[in-house]
Amino acid sequence: MTKSTRIASTYSGDVYHVPSGCQIEGTLTVPGSKSVTQRYFNLALLGRLPLELRRPLLSEDTHLFLGALEACGFGVETRGEVLRLEPRAESSSAEIFCGNGGTMFRFLTAALTTIPGTWTLDGVERLRERTVGPLIDALRQLGAEINCLQQEGFAPLQITGGSLQGGRCVLDAGVSSQFLSALLMASLVAPRITQIEVDALTSEPYVDLTLDAMAEFGGTVHREGKVFEVSPGPLKAPDVLVEADFSAVAYPAAAAMLSGGRVRIEGPNPKSRQGDRQFINLLERMGGVVRWHADALEVGAGRLRAIDEDLSKTPDQVPTLAALAPFAVGTTRITGVPHLRIKECDRLSAMAQELARVGAEVQELEDGLIIPGVWASAEPPRTPVNVETHGDHRIAMSMALVGLRRPGVTIRNPAVVGKSYPEFWNDLDRLLGR
Repeated sequence: MTKSTRIASTYSGDVYHVPSGCQIEGTLTVPGSKSVTQRYFNLALLGRLPLELRRPLLSEDTHLFLGALEACGFGVETRGEVLRLEPRAESSSAEIFCGNGGTMFRFLTAALTTIPGTWTLDGVERLRERTVGPLIDALRQLGAEINCLQQEGFAPLQITGGSLQGGRCVLDAGVSSQFLSALLMASLVAPRITQIEVDALTSEPYVDLTLDAMAEFGGTVHREGKVFEVSPGPLKAPDVLVEADFSAVAYPAAAAMLSGGRVRIEGPNPKSRQGDRQFINLLERMGGVVRWHADALEVGAGRLRAIDEDLSKTPDQVPTLAALAPFAVGTTRITGVPHLRIKECDRLSAMAQELARVGAEVQELEDGLIIPGVWASAEPPRTPVNVETHGDHRIAMSMALVGLRRPGVTIRNPAVVGKSYPEFWNDLDRLLGR
């Protein structure tokens, strides 16, 4: 690889032509955490609290959540990097559109059971295919009234607000940790103490994020083994700075490794409880050069080595690791992520299809992928190929990484990155000197 000279951008809106053979070099600041931003929004709604957030993520998903807050009587004001939420007139009913925002949908399914009124939750067709049944079952055990308008366990939902009573329930969070996070937060404003026995749990670091956010708002949670006990009480609104999103950090970090370059990412917290913080350790194990500074993370290239990894705690980074795998010495094995099949798309199937489309070898497992490093010592194909994003932001960004080393890759429908990282293509262009 040679350091890139300045070249024109090839992002037209409909497609993005990935330049191959150019090094990633430079400094950038990634957006605030989507996971943290949405937790703060949800807690402000539950407590009907004024809230000021610095550097929140403003993306497709969070704009939809802000629309829900407005439907519930909040005023929303943005000034520069500061977002202010202010409870105003209370609403007693609303139809709320969640798009394909699974986090928002699950959080609101629980939160709206605490707010008097009649609420309807719906989204795009893909969201209607993503189950929320285990969460509904647990909420009903706590007195909540939820009617599935078409198919049991799926959107659209009609929710009777003010019906959540508290008590004890059993929850299966094996499909999504968001079920547990939603229940924990809603229980803060239930009339009675709530005990949640968790039968199964995936992506546990995201629950840690929820507990941290609840503590910032004055919430009290006690955990003993599989049981979480939530004591209701008045909440307070903190003045919060939303930390950098490690899900976003992963892409420029991986791009630097893959392209033989170096990137400095300003702002990420090395002690963050975000699950994707661990992906930086994984990059180091794969041969990347990782250095933490007082105010930044620096990642440089190294000879990529394959790994065998259970990514159940960091499932969002499966596509990113899969993008690196064809260039790593050995065979990469990714397991522990069957729940990726019910994300914005079936991410296991989508990555298997797109890697095969560009000429890589891949074996799809029920819970993961096996990818030999066929391009670790051999040149990849050069034939032009159009990559499909499957309507998924993480597929788009991950396959863009592949294109840095595999010539001729064009990403179709690149605008899907607006769901979590609206400036991704601009940031990539800057790091490529475009």
